[in-house]
Amino acid sequence: MNIALSRAPGTHVQGILLMCVGVACLTTNDAIAKTLTSGYSPLQILFLRNVIALPATIAIALFMRGPSALRSHRPQAHLLRGALWVGATMMFFTSFIYLELAEATALIFVAPVFITLISALFLGEEVGWRRWLAVLAGFAGVLVVIRPGGAAFQLISLLPVATALVYALLMLSARWVDPRESVWTLLVYLTGAGALLSALLVPFVWVPIRSEDLWLFAGIAFFGTAGMTMMTQAFRLAPAVIVAPLDYTGLLWATLFGWLIWRESPDAMTLLGAAIIIASGVFTILREQRQSSP
Repeated sequence: MNIALSRAPGTHVQGILLMCVGVACLTTNDAIAKTLTSGYSPLQILFLRNVIALPATIAIALFMRGPSALRSHRPQAHLLRGALWVGATMMFFTSFIYLELAEATALIFVAPVFITLISALFLGEEVGWRRWLAVLAGFAGVLVVIRPGGAAFQLISLLPVATALVYALLMLSARWVDPRESVWTLLVYLTGAGALLSALLVPFVWVPIRSEDLWLFAGIAFFGTAGMTMMTQAFRLAPAVIVAPLDYTGLLWATLFGWLIWRESPDAMTLLGAAIIIASGVFTILREQRQSSP
Protein backbone atom coordinates (compact mmCIF):
# COMPACT_ATOMS: atom_id res chain seq x y z
CA MET A 1 0.00 0.00 0.00
CA ASN A 2 1.17 3.52 -0.75
CA ILE A 3 2.35 5.15 2.49
CA ALA A 4 0.50 8.32 1.55
CA LEU A 5 -2.78 6.38 1.50
CA SER A 6 -2.25 5.04 5.02
CA ARG A 7 -2.19 8.48 6.61
CA ALA A 8 -5.39 9.56 8.29
CA PRO A 9 -7.22 12.53 6.68
CA GLY A 10 -6.86 14.45 9.94
CA THR A 11 -3.09 14.35 9.65
CA HIS A 12 -3.39 15.79 6.15
CA VAL A 13 -5.02 18.90 7.61
CA GLN A 14 -2.30 19.13 10.24
CA GLY A 15 0.34 18.80 7.53
CA ILE A 16 -1.27 21.54 5.45
CA LEU A 17 -1.43 23.91 8.43
CA LEU A 18 2.16 23.17 9.44
CA MET A 19 3.37 23.73 5.88
CA CYS A 20 1.57 27.06 5.57
CA VAL A 21 2.86 28.34 8.91
CA GLY A 22 6.33 26.98 8.20
CA VAL A 23 6.51 28.79 4.87
CA ALA A 24 5.36 32.00 6.56
CA CYS A 25 8.13 31.58 9.14
CA LEU A 26 10.82 31.05 6.51
CA THR A 27 9.64 34.09 4.56
CA THR A 28 9.79 36.09 7.81
CA ASN A 29 13.35 34.77 8.15
CA ASP A 30 14.10 36.15 4.67
CA ALA A 31 12.53 39.52 5.46
CA ILE A 32 14.65 39.86 8.60
CA ALA A 33 17.76 38.87 6.62
CA LYS A 34 16.99 41.57 4.05
CA THR A 35 16.66 44.11 6.87
CA LEU A 36 20.01 43.07 8.36
CA THR A 37 21.89 43.26 5.03
CA SER A 38 21.86 47.06 5.34
CA GLY A 39 24.44 46.85 8.14
CA TYR A 40 25.99 43.37 8.07
CA SER A 41 27.58 40.99 5.59
CA PRO A 42 25.37 38.10 4.44
CA LEU A 43 28.11 35.81 5.75
CA GLN A 44 27.89 37.27 9.26
CA ILE A 45 24.10 37.01 9.18
CA LEU A 46 24.33 33.37 8.12
CA PHE A 47 26.94 32.55 10.76
CA LEU A 48 24.97 34.06 13.65
CA ARG A 49 21.73 32.51 12.42
CA ASN A 50 23.28 29.03 12.46
CA VAL A 51 25.14 29.46 15.76
CA ILE A 52 22.03 30.71 17.56
CA ALA A 53 19.78 28.08 15.95
CA LEU A 54 22.06 25.07 16.51
CA PRO A 55 21.15 24.40 20.20
CA ALA A 56 17.44 24.56 19.41
CA THR A 57 17.88 22.28 16.39
CA ILE A 58 19.74 19.72 18.52
CA ALA A 59 17.03 19.89 21.21
CA ILE A 60 14.27 19.32 18.63
CA ALA A 61 16.15 16.38 17.09
CA LEU A 62 16.69 14.77 20.52
CA PHE A 63 13.00 15.22 21.33
CA MET A 64 11.86 13.70 18.03
CA ARG A 65 14.36 10.84 17.67
CA GLY A 66 16.48 10.60 20.81
CA PRO A 67 20.29 10.35 20.92
CA SER A 68 20.36 8.44 17.62
CA ALA A 69 19.50 11.71 15.85
CA LEU A 70 22.98 13.01 16.63
CA ARG A 71 24.78 9.99 15.16
CA SER A 72 26.05 10.26 11.60
CA HIS A 73 27.24 7.29 9.55
CA ARG A 74 28.60 9.45 6.72
CA PRO A 75 29.73 12.85 8.12
CA GLN A 76 31.57 13.82 4.92
CA ALA A 77 28.24 13.94 3.10
CA HIS A 78 26.93 16.41 5.67
CA LEU A 79 30.01 18.56 5.27
CA LEU A 80 29.44 18.76 1.53
CA ARG A 81 25.77 19.56 2.07
CA GLY A 82 26.82 22.26 4.53
CA ALA A 83 29.04 23.83 1.86
CA LEU A 84 26.11 23.86 -0.58
CA TRP A 85 23.87 25.33 2.11
CA VAL A 86 26.33 28.14 2.86
CA GLY A 87 26.78 28.92 -0.83
CA ALA A 88 23.05 29.01 -1.57
CA THR A 89 22.20 31.12 1.47
CA MET A 90 25.05 33.55 0.81
CA MET A 91 23.87 34.18 -2.73
CA PHE A 92 20.24 34.51 -1.70
CA PHE A 93 20.97 36.95 1.13
CA THR A 94 23.24 38.99 -1.15
CA SER A 95 20.44 39.33 -3.69
CA PHE A 96 18.31 41.00 -1.00
CA ILE A 97 20.64 44.00 -1.08
CA TYR A 98 19.71 44.78 -4.68
CA LEU A 99 16.39 43.09 -5.45
CA GLU A 100 12.87 43.29 -4.11
CA LEU A 101 12.00 40.46 -1.73
CA ALA A 102 9.19 39.17 -3.95
CA GLU A 103 11.40 39.16 -7.06
CA ALA A 104 14.18 37.19 -5.36
CA THR A 105 11.63 34.77 -3.90
CA ALA A 106 9.94 34.21 -7.25
CA LEU A 107 13.23 33.37 -8.97
CA ILE A 108 14.35 30.83 -6.36
CA PHE A 109 11.14 28.88 -7.02
CA VAL A 110 12.75 27.59 -10.22
CA ALA A 111 14.61 25.02 -8.05
CA PRO A 112 12.25 22.08 -8.92
CA VAL A 113 13.00 22.74 -12.59
CA PHE A 114 16.74 22.44 -11.91
CA ILE A 115 16.14 19.22 -9.96
CA THR A 116 14.39 17.70 -12.98
CA LEU A 117 17.12 18.93 -15.34
CA ILE A 118 19.99 17.60 -13.21
CA SER A 119 18.21 14.29 -12.64
CA ALA A 120 17.76 13.79 -16.38
CA LEU A 121 21.17 14.95 -17.60
CA PHE A 122 23.47 13.65 -14.86
CA LEU A 123 21.61 11.02 -12.84
CA GLY A 124 20.15 9.05 -15.73
CA GLU A 125 16.52 9.42 -14.68
CA GLU A 126 13.86 9.18 -17.34
CA VAL A 127 11.99 12.43 -17.95
CA GLY A 128 8.98 12.46 -20.26
CA TRP A 129 8.08 15.15 -22.73
CA ARG A 130 5.55 16.74 -20.35
CA ARG A 131 8.19 17.37 -17.70
CA TRP A 132 10.59 18.69 -20.34
CA LEU A 133 7.89 21.16 -21.33
CA ALA A 134 7.58 22.12 -17.66
CA VAL A 135 11.34 22.72 -17.55
CA LEU A 136 11.16 24.98 -20.59
CA ALA A 137 8.18 26.81 -19.11
CA GLY A 138 10.07 27.35 -15.86
CA PHE A 139 13.03 28.91 -17.62
CA ALA A 140 10.67 31.00 -19.74
CA GLY A 141 9.19 32.32 -16.50
CA VAL A 142 12.69 33.24 -15.30
CA LEU A 143 13.30 35.18 -18.52
CA VAL A 144 10.02 37.04 -18.06
CA VAL A 145 11.07 38.09 -14.54
CA ILE A 146 14.65 39.15 -15.25
CA ARG A 147 14.01 40.44 -18.83
CA PRO A 148 17.55 40.11 -20.22
CA GLY A 149 18.35 42.87 -22.70
CA GLY A 150 15.64 45.12 -21.35
CA ALA A 151 16.12 48.42 -19.58
CA ALA A 152 15.07 46.88 -16.25
CA PHE A 153 17.57 43.99 -16.45
CA GLN A 154 20.07 43.64 -13.60
CA LEU A 155 22.87 41.10 -13.69
CA ILE A 156 22.32 40.62 -9.96
CA SER A 157 18.95 39.03 -10.85
CA LEU A 158 20.86 35.90 -11.77
CA LEU A 159 21.88 35.40 -8.12
CA PRO A 160 18.52 33.92 -7.00
CA VAL A 161 18.61 31.69 -10.11
CA ALA A 162 22.09 30.49 -9.12
CA THR A 163 20.72 30.01 -5.59
CA ALA A 164 17.98 27.78 -6.98
CA LEU A 165 20.60 25.70 -8.84
CA VAL A 166 22.72 25.18 -5.72
CA TYR A 167 19.58 24.50 -3.68
CA ALA A 168 18.60 21.80 -6.20
CA LEU A 169 22.03 20.22 -5.73
CA LEU A 170 21.48 20.38 -1.97
CA MET A 171 18.17 18.55 -2.27
CA LEU A 172 19.63 15.89 -4.56
CA SER A 173 22.66 15.45 -2.30
CA ALA A 174 20.34 13.97 0.34
CA ARG A 175 20.78 10.73 -1.62
CA TRP A 176 24.40 10.58 -0.44
CA VAL A 177 23.37 10.55 3.21
CA ASP A 178 23.25 7.16 4.88
CA PRO A 179 19.65 5.87 4.69
CA ARG A 180 19.76 4.96 8.38
CA GLU A 181 19.85 8.64 9.31
CA SER A 182 16.61 10.51 9.93
CA VAL A 183 15.58 13.86 8.52
CA TRP A 184 16.23 15.35 11.97
CA THR A 185 19.86 14.22 11.71
CA LEU A 186 20.07 16.03 8.38
CA LEU A 187 18.75 19.23 9.96
CA VAL A 188 21.23 19.08 12.85
CA TYR A 189 24.24 18.47 10.66
CA LEU A 190 23.16 20.98 8.03
CA THR A 191 22.93 23.70 10.68
CA GLY A 192 26.15 22.58 12.37
CA ALA A 193 28.12 22.34 9.12
CA GLY A 194 26.80 25.74 8.08
CA ALA A 195 27.96 27.25 11.36
CA LEU A 196 31.39 25.59 11.11
CA LEU A 197 32.10 26.55 7.49
CA SER A 198 30.87 30.13 7.82
CA ALA A 199 32.99 30.51 10.99
CA LEU A 200 36.12 30.03 8.88
CA LEU A 201 35.44 33.18 6.85
CA VAL A 202 33.33 35.37 9.09
CA PRO A 203 36.34 37.01 10.86
CA PHE A 204 37.19 38.76 7.57
CA VAL A 205 33.79 40.51 7.36
CA TRP A 206 32.86 40.80 11.03
CA VAL A 207 31.50 44.10 12.32
CA PRO A 208 30.36 44.79 15.90
CA ILE A 209 26.70 43.97 16.49
CA ARG A 210 24.53 46.90 17.50
CA SER A 211 22.47 46.25 20.60
CA GLU A 212 19.26 47.24 18.81
CA ASP A 213 19.86 44.46 16.24
CA LEU A 214 20.19 41.63 18.74
CA TRP A 215 16.47 40.87 18.59
CA LEU A 216 16.67 40.66 14.79
CA PHE A 217 19.43 38.03 14.94
CA ALA A 218 17.43 36.13 17.55
CA GLY A 219 14.38 36.43 15.31
CA ILE A 220 16.09 35.09 12.20
CA ALA A 221 17.32 32.06 14.16
CA PHE A 222 13.87 31.45 15.68
CA PHE A 223 11.83 31.81 12.49
CA GLY A 224 14.36 29.90 10.39
CA THR A 225 14.44 26.96 12.82
CA ALA A 226 10.68 26.99 13.38
CA GLY A 227 10.01 27.13 9.64
CA MET A 228 12.30 24.22 8.80
CA THR A 229 10.93 22.14 11.69
CA MET A 230 7.28 22.69 10.77
CA MET A 231 7.85 22.06 7.07
CA THR A 232 9.76 18.87 7.86
CA GLN A 233 6.94 17.65 10.07
CA ALA A 234 4.38 18.61 7.41
CA PHE A 235 5.96 16.14 4.97
CA ARG A 236 5.73 13.46 7.65
CA LEU A 237 2.01 14.05 8.22
CA ALA A 238 0.74 14.52 4.66
CA PRO A 239 1.72 13.35 1.15
CA ALA A 240 4.24 15.50 -0.67
CA VAL A 241 1.75 16.01 -3.50
CA ILE A 242 -0.46 17.90 -1.04
CA VAL A 243 2.02 19.96 0.97
CA ALA A 244 4.87 20.62 -1.51
CA PRO A 245 2.90 23.05 -3.72
CA LEU A 246 2.08 25.10 -0.61
CA ASP A 247 5.72 26.21 -0.58
CA TYR A 248 4.71 28.73 -3.23
CA THR A 249 2.56 30.62 -0.72
CA GLY A 250 5.89 32.13 0.29
CA LEU A 251 5.54 34.52 -2.66
CA LEU A 252 2.38 35.95 -1.10
CA TRP A 253 4.20 36.58 2.17
CA ALA A 254 7.23 38.00 0.38
CA THR A 255 5.02 40.42 -1.54
CA LEU A 256 3.22 41.44 1.65
CA PHE A 257 6.43 41.97 3.65
CA GLY A 258 8.03 43.83 0.76
CA TRP A 259 5.13 46.25 0.58
CA LEU A 260 4.75 46.73 4.35
CA ILE A 261 8.45 47.23 5.14
CA TRP A 262 10.03 48.68 1.99
CA ARG A 263 6.98 49.76 -0.01
CA GLU A 264 8.02 47.37 -2.78
CA SER A 265 5.43 46.53 -5.40
CA PRO A 266 6.24 43.88 -8.05
CA ASP A 267 5.35 44.96 -11.58
CA ALA A 268 3.05 43.01 -13.90
CA MET A 269 5.90 41.23 -15.71
CA THR A 270 7.42 40.00 -12.44
CA LEU A 271 4.05 38.63 -11.34
CA LEU A 272 3.49 37.01 -14.75
CA GLY A 273 6.91 35.35 -14.67
CA ALA A 274 6.33 34.21 -11.09
CA ALA A 275 3.01 32.64 -12.11
CA ILE A 276 4.72 30.74 -14.94
CA ILE A 277 7.51 29.52 -12.63
CA ILE A 278 5.01 28.41 -9.99
CA ALA A 279 2.82 26.62 -12.53
CA SER A 280 5.89 24.82 -13.86
CA GLY A 281 6.98 23.83 -10.36
CA VAL A 282 3.56 22.59 -9.29
CA PHE A 283 3.22 20.52 -12.47
CA THR A 284 6.68 19.03 -11.90
CA ILE A 285 5.80 18.10 -8.31
CA LEU A 286 2.48 16.52 -9.30
CA ARG A 287 4.04 14.63 -12.20
CA GLU A 288 6.89 13.35 -10.06
CA GLN A 289 4.47 12.17 -7.36
CA ARG A 290 2.29 10.40 -9.92
CA GLN A 291 5.23 8.56 -11.47
CA SER A 292 6.77 7.57 -8.12
CA SER A 293 3.52 6.17 -6.70
CA PRO A 294 2.99 2.41 -6.99
